[in-house]
Amino acid sequence: MKKIAVLILFLQLFTVQAFAQQYKYHIVKQGETTSQIAKQYNISEETLFKYNPDARRGIKPQGKLVVPINVGQDQNVKTVQQDPGDANVQFQMHRVKRQETLFSLSQQYNVSIEDIKRFNKHLYSAELRRGERIRIPKNLATVQKTEPVPSASNPLDLSVKEHLVLPQETLYGISRKYNITIADLQRLNPTLETLKPGMVLKVRNGNVEKVVEVEGNLFKYYQVQPQETLFSLTRRFGISRDSLVSLNPALADGLKSGMVLKIPNVDSAEIEEYTESATVNLENRISNYSTKNLVVMLPFNKNRIVATDSSSNAADRIKNDKVMQVSLDFYSGVLIAVDSAKARGISSKVTILDTEGNSGKVNVLLNTHNFDDVDAVIGPLLQSTVETAARGLERRNIPVVSPLTSKEAGSISNFLQTVPTDEMLANAMISYISENSAGKNLVIIADNYEKRRKLSAALPSAKVVSPGESGTISQGAMAAALDNSRPNWVILESDKIGLLSNATSYFNSRADSHKITLFTTDRNKSFESDIISNSHLGKLNFHYPSVDRAFDLVKNRSFIKKYEEKYGVTPSRFAVRGFDVTYDVLLRLASAQDLYSSINEEGTTQYVENKFDYDHRPGGGYMNKAIYILAYDRNLNLKVVQ
Repeated sequence: MKKIAVLILFLQLFTVQAFAQQYKYHIVKQGETTSQIAKQYNISEETLFKYNPDARRGIKPQGKLVVPINVGQDQNVKTVQQDPGDANVQFQMHRVKRQETLFSLSQQYNVSIEDIKRFNKHLYSAELRRGERIRIPKNLATVQKTEPVPSASNPLDLSVKEHLVLPQETLYGISRKYNITIADLQRLNPTLETLKPGMVLKVRNGNVEKVVEVEGNLFKYYQVQPQETLFSLTRRFGISRDSLVSLNPALADGLKSGMVLKIPNVDSAEIEEYTESATVNLENRISNYSTKNLVVMLPFNKNRIVATDSSSNAADRIKNDKVMQVSLDFYSGVLIAVDSAKARGISSKVTILDTEGNSGKVNVLLNTHNFDDVDAVIGPLLQSTVETAARGLERRNIPVVSPLTSKEAGSISNFLQTVPTDEMLANAMISYISENSAGKNLVIIADNYEKRRKLSAALPSAKVVSPGESGTISQGAMAAALDNSRPNWVILESDKIGLLSNATSYFNSRADSHKITLFTTDRNKSFESDIISNSHLGKLNFHYPSVDRAFDLVKNRSFIKKYEEKYGVTPSRFAVRGFDVTYDVLLRLASAQDLYSSINEEGTTQYVENKFDYDHRPGGGYMNKAIYILAYDRNLNLKVVQ
C-alpha cells in the first residue's frame, strides 16, 4: 500500500502539459494522393497516416485530414525519438496476410510486439491491415542499445505517449483505448478543460479498477489477471469466445495480463429466461446411503510416458497428447463430483483404470480386475473401447456410461449414451421450429438434397431456395423468398463457408426491415470461420441445437470456486463434463435402488452445463434425449430458449 501511495503522489507531482503543437484540417481535392498531401506540408506520408489512420484505406474528395503544421520547428512533436542504435538495425519487409496478428508476427520473426510497433509507428494507434507492408527488425539482438533515461517531465518512465484527439472522441473513449482512467488522463493533462479535435494529449498505459460498470448496465470491464486464458474467461463470464473477441478486437494480438476487456453484463441484460419445468433435483431425493462402487475407465496412456523421462519431458508428452489432456481434464471433474457427493452424505469407492485407448487393453482390464458389486462404469471415452467395455459387462448387467461418444451404439442392454446423436439434435431443432412457426414465413436454404427433403417434409409450408450449380445463392432469390408483412424464419443448412457468408451478410442487411431470425439444425465448424460475421449472427438471433450450454456464473458459483481452489484454473469443457456425468450417476444411485431404476423416472436432471433425460432404446440400452436450443442475442450472449 505504501508503494501505491508513493506512486500516486509522484503522479500528482510530475504531471505534464498538453502539447503546443498546432494542427489544421486539409480538405482533400479531386485526384490528390496521400503522398502529394504529405509533400505539400513537408511531412512524411507515415506522419500523415499517424494522425489519420483511416487514410491507409484510401482518401476521398472533400474528406478532412488532420495535418501538423510545424513539425520541423516544435521539438515536442518528437514523442517517439529514434534510439541511437536504431541506425544500425536492418529490416525485412513483410506483407500482412489474412488473419496475421502482431503476436503471430512476433513469434514468426522472433521479435517483440513492441519492437514491431517501434519501427512501424502507425501500429501504436491502428490495427494491422491485410496487404500492407511493414518493417520487421532483423538484427536487434546484435545492436548495442543505450538505456533510456527518464526525462525531467517523466521521472518515473511511465511510457508516456501522445494521442491526437479526433472528431467525436471523448475522454471516456481515449481512457478506454489506453487502459487508463479518466482521472489519470486529467492528471497527465492538467490544463485540459474542453476536449477539441486536433488537440494532442499525454497518455500512458496504466491500471484501472478491476471491474468498472460502464454503458448503463449492459457491460462491465474486467482486468485480465496473470495466468488467465481466453478459455478460462469464457467460462468465468459464461460467454462464447466469439463474443469476447468481437467485443475486444485487440484480442487478435493475444491475451495479456493487465488488459482491460469489455464484458457483457449478463446479470442485467434483458435475456429471456428459460426454465425446465420437468427438472428433477435429485439432491432432495437422496435415500440410499450405501457406499457407491464406481469404476472410471479413461485413456490416460501412461504407457507412453517413459519411466526415465524427466518431469519436463513428461509434461511435454502430456501437452502433445490431446487424448491424455482430455482424460486428465475429465478425471479432474470426476474428483470434484465425488467430493460434492461426499458433502451430501454419499460415500463412494472409485477405481481408476487406464484403457490406453485400445479395445485389447479394455478386455485385459475386464479379465484381471474384480467387477463384483460395481454399481456403474463411467467410460471409456472412445466409441470402440466403450462398446467393448459394455459388451464385456453386459452379462453381469453392470451399467456402462458413455460420457463423450455421440454415435449410436449397437444393441447393448447395459449401455447408457449421455450424448445425443446428430440426428437427435437436428430433430429437436425442427420440432422447435414447427411448434413455434405460427404466423411466420419459413424459408429453407440447404445445399444437401437429403436435408432439404427432410426439412420440406417436416415444414410443408416453407419456401425452398436451392443453391445454383456454383453453390451460391443470388440475392434476388433470397429477396423473393422473404415476406415483409410477417416475421421471417430462415433455416440455413450448409458446411460451405462461401454460401454461409453470402446468406448471413444479405439477411443481416434485411434483419430489421423483415424481422429475420436465422436457424440451423447443424452448427458445424464452418459457422465458426472468421469469414462469418458474429455480429451478423447476433443481429439475426441465430438459433441452433446443442448438447451443452455455457455455465451460469452465479448459479454454479460453488462448483467453479471449488474447482479453482483445487486446481488453480477455471474448469475446461471436459472437466465440466466429467463433473456433470459423474455427479448425475452418484445422485441417481443415491436416490434409487440402482441406476436402472433411477433412469426410468420421469423428468430431467440438470447440472453445470449438461442435462440428462434417458429413454430406453428399442434395440437395447438407454439414450439421453435432453437437448438445448441456444440463441444469440444482439450482444452475442448465448441464451437457452429450450
